[in-house]
Amino acid sequence: ETGSEDIDILPNGLAFISSGLKYPGVMSFAPDKPGEIFLMDLNEDNPRAVELRISRGFDLASFNPHGISTYID
Repeated sequence: ETGSEDIDILPNGLAFISSGLKYPGVMSFAPDKPGEIFLMDLNEDNPRAVELRISRGFDLASFNPHGISTYID
């Protein structure tokens, strides 16, 4: 409902997608819904975005992701 804000695709075909960015003064279709991070495996025949669970203790109520990047060690 809130759309994707950014995507980062790893060399192995896994895509991480940030969603739920809200700007002050701009209408939001889900103003009370926190932001989310999704994972999509682009190697699948019918890839679909799956919401990742975020660890306990993280302030989900104020999660407003803007951008995403990955680090491969």
